Amino acid sequence: MRTGGQAVVSALERNGIDLVFCLPGESFLPVLDALHDSSIRLVTNRHEQGAANAAEAYGKLTGRPGVCLVTRGPGATQAAVGVHTARQDSTPMLVLVGDVPRAFRGREAWQEVDYERVFGGLAKAAWTLESADNVPEEAARAIETAISDRPGPVVLAMPEDVLQEETGAADAPPVVVESPRPADVDLARLRELLSAAERPLVVVGEGGWTQRTGEDVLAFCEANELPVACAFRCQDFVDNRSPSYVGTLGVAMDERMAGRLRDADLVLAIGGRLGEVPSRRYTLLETPRPRQTLVHVHPDPAELGFVYETDLPIVSGLPTFAEALRGLDPVEPRWSAWTAAARADYEQNLRHEPMEGPVDLGVIMAFLRERLPVDAIQTCGAGNFTVWAHRFAEFRQYGTQLGPRSGSIGYGLPAAVAAKLVQPDRVVVCFTGDGDFVMSSPELATAVQYELPIVVLLVNNGMYATIRMHQERVYPRRVISTDLRNPDFPALATAYGAHGERVERTEDFEAAFERALAAGTPSVLELPVDPERISPRVRLSELRAREV
Repeated sequence: MRTGGQAVVSALERNGIDLVFCLPGESFLPVLDALHDSSIRLVTNRHEQGAANAAEAYGKLTGRPGVCLVTRGPGATQAAVGVHTARQDSTPMLVLVGDVPRAFRGREAWQEVDYERVFGGLAKAAWTLESADNVPEEAARAIETAISDRPGPVVLAMPEDVLQEETGAADAPPVVVESPRPADVDLARLRELLSAAERPLVVVGEGGWTQRTGEDVLAFCEANELPVACAFRCQDFVDNRSPSYVGTLGVAMDERMAGRLRDADLVLAIGGRLGEVPSRRYTLLETPRPRQTLVHVHPDPAELGFVYETDLPIVSGLPTFAEALRGLDPVEPRWSAWTAAARADYEQNLRHEPMEGPVDLGVIMAFLRERLPVDAIQTCGAGNFTVWAHRFAEFRQYGTQLGPRSGSIGYGLPAAVAAKLVQPDRVVVCFTGDGDFVMSSPELATAVQYELPIVVLLVNNGMYATIRMHQERVYPRRVISTDLRNPDFPALATAYGAHGERVERTEDFEAAFERALAAGTPSVLELPVDPERISPRVRLSELRAREV
């Protein structure tokens, strides 16, 4: 006999979960007790949002469900931001929530929440354990749901009396999900459509990617001289130094890159949802019927045709589809010049105009592009500072970029914590802004406690710059709510037990970065920048001038 809490932990162990993020709560003490004797490493975060974001990052890095363990009521609702990111980013995730005893339900007991109603439209699925005898089966179902078809978050509520209850139920077998394979007739039709194209574009996105998937897709693109673009914050899906790689379809994308999608006559979308960001608010690909011939490959049939009418929908796991692509005979490319021009545009976009002020982020990014190891992991949250990080970074292998495709602020620091725990031998660099960092700064204490020597590059312009940009564009000279009065960031880092420096000149960055790498502790390098400059292409004064 064992408790329901022990059965929960056993299910995680049997399915390869080696790391759990939590904020402890009395509602799931039996699970905590079971983890005491488990091989699973338990990491205590400082906020449920941090725990959920770290779990989401774990799911991205491993392909296994990232597990977030939180208490009922406010604990669960504060983790909701990570659930939303996991849903929008197609990341496998399991949120285990301690719940009120079964006998108390429906009375608005202390911190009671109806998880099926609250998370039903946010998560991929949400339900409540009803008996300790059902724990092995229900835990396996939750894990299978999280990783099958389009991966996503599952919320499983655990009444505290179910966790205390004893059961003799045996463990369920480890979850194995069979990936659908592309039909031969679909592959033949794809080759026909490709043979007739003159301006094709391959777009890769989320839905179950791996390093081998990227290699297979890139081999196919190179053999056929096809241009390949990555969806927003999927830049590590293929080697950016390939002659076939032409850029990213993201926020503030280069106009020439946007033109490639708009002017393509065939789009082969491998994974992804072709949502609002890659399509520039559904304008580059018109809904419901795109002007371009659209071939969409996705493991979840519900995604095919959901937004766009598709000329050739292919239900397939992305690794199996990529493997099949590699075996296709190349076609005679009529688009060599189209691909070469797109690649030249990408390379030109890596160059930047000198930035006003003593700190030039373009120069710093160029240094990092050459200095960081190929397997370094770069994380970021949300804000205009990410335009530098995305535009001027290059990625060589999968699993080296962690960013919320949902656009969630406060993600970068907890993601860096997760990345260093999963890959302790790799360099982990977090790009963050002043607003982004303050939202999750307590997770710096987590990094210190677990001795995780991450490097945080903190761009400080004293404002919520993304919102200010839109504010100045729509309501010039009517600023409200976007100015920030910030702490002394190096002093704050030092108070947490981390290394902190303020880098006030571009020429001082290289030495400061080397000191941060050598510190052996978490490090924060503050980069103060001109508040007037809010992106590589946009100045506030220019926005105001356009409205006058």
